[in-house]
Amino acid sequence: MTQSRRVGWWLLRKAKLNLSTYTINLSVSQHVIHHNHDHSQVLVEGNGCYRMAILNRPSALNAFNTAMVARLHKLYRSWEDDPDIGFVMLKGSGRAFAAGGDIVTLYHLRDKGNMEACKEFFRTAYSFMYQIGTYLKPHVALLNGITMGGGAGISIPSTFRVATDKTIFATPEVHIGFHPDAGASFYLSHLPGHLGEYLALTGEKLNGVEMVTCGLATHYSLSARLPLIEEQLAKLVTDDPSVIETTLEQYGDLVRPDSNSVLQRMETLNKCFCYDTVEEIVGALENAARETKDAWCISTLNRLKEASPLSLKVSLRSIREGRSQSLDQCLSREYRMTLQGISKRISGDFCEGVRARVVDKDFAPKWDPPTLEKVSQDMVDQYFLPLSEFEPDLELPTKSREAFL
Repeated sequence: MTQSRRVGWWLLRKAKLNLSTYTINLSVSQHVIHHNHDHSQVLVEGNGCYRMAILNRPSALNAFNTAMVARLHKLYRSWEDDPDIGFVMLKGSGRAFAAGGDIVTLYHLRDKGNMEACKEFFRTAYSFMYQIGTYLKPHVALLNGITMGGGAGISIPSTFRVATDKTIFATPEVHIGFHPDAGASFYLSHLPGHLGEYLALTGEKLNGVEMVTCGLATHYSLSARLPLIEEQLAKLVTDDPSVIETTLEQYGDLVRPDSNSVLQRMETLNKCFCYDTVEEIVGALENAARETKDAWCISTLNRLKEASPLSLKVSLRSIREGRSQSLDQCLSREYRMTLQGISKRISGDFCEGVRARVVDKDFAPKWDPPTLEKVSQDMVDQYFLPLSEFEPDLELPTKSREAFL
């Protein structure tokens, strides 16, 4: 997006939110807000006209829980209402931005039958993601390190996403018997060609260079330069996204994906992942592998065979539906899919996948159903059905906060 288009987008977002233009108090005193590192999993820094939220669970790769997301939600509301704050930033501590939601805690909650706590987590997390996608002020996410699943969900809707040489992006949910959620069906479905289907169904990783190239990130910088970028951004007294963008570009790096990147295989990828069913996609990859002996086709097939067959079919449909839906529609649908997926009424693949890959780590999940052929259309359809009259849908403030993505 060009600088002029970003400014236009910003002005339009302000108008759509029907909020008055705020001003920056140039005489605001410089200050830093400190929190006890032993008791806070979300730290806050502030200096003049910006605020920085820091995810602070490095031992868990900043996987966030309900309390963390609720705190972020509250902080972001107060910052948006504060006329002295011009823009907001988000980063992670340690070697990750965020590995996603805390699926181990969710696994144990579900195992104990505490569905209400699981629902509260997803309601809170998805609502915060929508808040990011409708945020009035410029938002900068510094994606240094692991950025997966829900970690992408709380960053991709940002105004600016800065990837680095240490960034590792993926949506690996099909390998834990789940579906790419947290708005993934929205942003993956808008990637070039059928790259979104490929990422959703294989869970393969992209690096920072690839994220910028395909549009998942807006800027790229070597991680060693991030302290300088943060220092320069902290000096800004502005609410103008074009000023922030100029700073990011000034200290950013221009790069191109190398010859081994999946982005250099888009022709083959599009030919294989354009089909309507997972079976046809697998067949196309098998034909390509047989004809070309291409190691990429073979490794992609292996990734598909490791995933939950039910998750593959559900995820493909989710990405395809996302192409014609808005962010809030995708989040609302994903919430319904999530409740269906963790309920065990259709399958126990979510709990089995988390057990195999994260809890017991035997990497030998017993999927139910075990093959694509045994996944019925009815099973897939159930994921997309409305919730019962006793189960409320995800409520998002769409009338007062309209996403413009």
